[in-house]
Amino acid sequence: MKWQAQTPSRIGLEYRDVYLRTTENLKIHGWFLPVKGEVKGTVYFLHGNAENISTHIQSVHWLPAQGYQVFLLDYREFGLSEGKANVPGALGDITTGLNWLLEQETVSDKPIFLLGQSLGASLAIYFVATDESAQDHLSGVVSDAAFTRYSDVVRYVASKSWLTWLFQYPVSWMVTREYDPVDFVGDVAPVPLMLIHSTEDSVVPFEYSALLFDASGEPKVQIETKGRHGMTFHSPENRTKLLSFFERYSAD
Repeated sequence: MKWQAQTPSRIGLEYRDVYLRTTENLKIHGWFLPVKGEVKGTVYFLHGNAENISTHIQSVHWLPAQGYQVFLLDYREFGLSEGKANVPGALGDITTGLNWLLEQETVSDKPIFLLGQSLGASLAIYFVATDESAQDHLSGVVSDAAFTRYSDVVRYVASKSWLTWLFQYPVSWMVTREYDPVDFVGDVAPVPLMLIHSTEDSVVPFEYSALLFDASGEPKVQIETKGRHGMTFHSPENRTKLLSFFERYSAD
């Protein structure tokens, strides 16, 4: 989705537009949400496949009030970001965003957590597993409703409709296999990992979380929740669990 449904100011938040240049000279866009008062840490937020940061902000808008500044990034072709969407390009955009974040004065000497949802969670796993800077600077990774393999989730979504079930296998074969989260989640360690997934998720099956958890290294924690896909942090209970994870690994 190229248009923006809202800006942070519409929901009472201070923010700064951030425009960055990728290595291919594409302009990508994000929002930086500052904290009033003491900064406990920073959350780098990677959204899911649908829409853009203007709708996914509902997952993280509450964090600045808890002392955590937030950087939300739109991958190429999402929101106000240029380019055409693809997995390797999005990973490059995430690298560009982290490099910018590490240069910010309010970020230095404070814990940084990477929080991804759905597609963002799946990208986050590969990114942290393979990026030396992420390994060096991140205090933890939170994966909300990640899938195991790109082909798995394409096949699952296609199989749910009688219009597409005949094409579920050919479509899945066209999806890249180089970046499958289940093959890389073990390399996220020793960065602490929190895997969250709803048993009621109708978009990305809950069973994927168990496979990722089994393949991951320590330290790790698995959180089983309820509710619709993408709605995890609308729940006060889940917000508390997230903050507890931040507090636990801010001290390490």
